[in-house]
Amino acid sequence: MTTTPASALTLPVLDLSLLDGTDADAARFRDELRRATHEVGFFYLVGHGVPTELIARALDTARAFFALPEEDKLAIENIMSPHFRGYTRMGGEQTLGQTDWREQIDIGAERPAVPLAEGVERYWALEGPNLWPEQLPELREVSEEWIFRLDAIGTRLLRAWAEALGAPADTFDAAFSTSSPHLKIARYPGVDAPEPAQGVGAHKDLGVLTLLYVEEGRGGLQVEKDGAWIDAPPVDGAFVVNIGELLEIATDGYLKATKHRVLSPAPGTERISIPYFHGPALDAEVPTIVLPAELAAEAPGVDRDPANPLHPVFGRNWLKSRVRAHRNVVEAQHPDWLL
Repeated sequence: MTTTPASALTLPVLDLSLLDGTDADAARFRDELRRATHEVGFFYLVGHGVPTELIARALDTARAFFALPEEDKLAIENIMSPHFRGYTRMGGEQTLGQTDWREQIDIGAERPAVPLAEGVERYWALEGPNLWPEQLPELREVSEEWIFRLDAIGTRLLRAWAEALGAPADTFDAAFSTSSPHLKIARYPGVDAPEPAQGVGAHKDLGVLTLLYVEEGRGGLQVEKDGAWIDAPPVDGAFVVNIGELLEIATDGYLKATKHRVLSPAPGTERISIPYFHGPALDAEVPTIVLPAELAAEAPGVDRDPANPLHPVFGRNWLKSRVRAHRNVVEAQHPDWLL
């Protein structure tokens, strides 16, 4: 196990276990949470309670999945899923029209498919079963436990944010009564290039909340701060947490969705990354928080891009993202959407 020296850390470190302490401890956490996501939009989260055994098992299982023969991974390729689930081959996803150099598997809540009859919103296509590799049953076991535990962490964070912003703790509960969790397990191969290669291009997350776990000792994540890119190296046992654009909109820009990117690792190495996206029900709207006057004075508003509108209904935003990133799935499963 490697240890990242405190001098190398570029993001705040927050301890979720403070919420289980005294009233003063909990108030301290909420204040640190508010400041971190107002000023930076990213932070490291420790004290989260996810067992080290589960983290190790998830990383080992991820490596085992990517080590499967190509034909076994392609047997669950995402073009066979109308729900945008399953395996994406190397270079099979795009950010802002540019190819991301990674392979991955996308996993969501295991639910029945929703028939897309006339009058049913297209975003319900995102609900449905996953594609699992027959050769690695433990992938489903570890993924479902990961989603279960991080869903609970996401709920705690949202309740803490609400209180930190002067709202009732249950402000977000109704929107997340049936959440839309989304898990990626990704592998970035080493790339030999004169300039840093694009693992994932610069973007803001469009949803509400992301919790990312990165293999120890593997850098590459960069966060935009004051117009420059800063490295965000992994911290052993910690999640990197950032907010998405819908939480920025819910607070009139007081909380900050921050651009970030991933640079490909050096030749002869690889990087395993497990981002979890905590989303509300597909048909839910994230509620707007009326900020106290002293916080509202520091809310800059939200710059809205007419070329990339954000819809109030979460499912419309999430579907827009999936369609842009995985046009091959649309062509294979929903060709009528291209008309």
